[in-house]
Amino acid sequence: MEPQVSFLTFATADLDAARAFYVAGLGWAPLLDVPGEIVFFQVAPGQVLGFFDAEKFAADAGGAVPPAVSGVTLSHNLGSRADVDSTVALLESVGGAVVRPPSESAFGGIYNAHVRDPNGVVWEIAHNRSWSVAADGTVSLG
Repeated sequence: MEPQVSFLTFATADLDAARAFYVAGLGWAPLLDVPGEIVFFQVAPGQVLGFFDAEKFAADAGGAVPPAVSGVTLSHNLGSRADVDSTVALLESVGGAVVRPPSESAFGGIYNAHVRDPNGVVWEIAHNRSWSVAADGTVSLG
């Protein structure tokens, strides 16, 4: 199997809160939005982030309603420390909860913060001077 993730889909107990945070708050345009069911956003070439009503997610997966998101972060890497500060402020202004404010990471050379969206998804907002992406999409972690 080729190493690729096409969809990241999270069950959400409050689809309207997810929509408000990402669409009204951040200005993201949905790729597909089915009220009461699911909303998808294209977040990279060939990659989609989705929020699926928890009960419908469970029915689709053939099981019980899943627990809240835990032990996962989505990372958004930026070009500068100032970009981290302003992005964290934006996320907080549209309903995100700052879990850890912008600061130097214990992992050398990374300036980052963690912000939880209204559905419990934690975003790491970071400036990592060793992070780069080549023209062909290959990632280098330095």
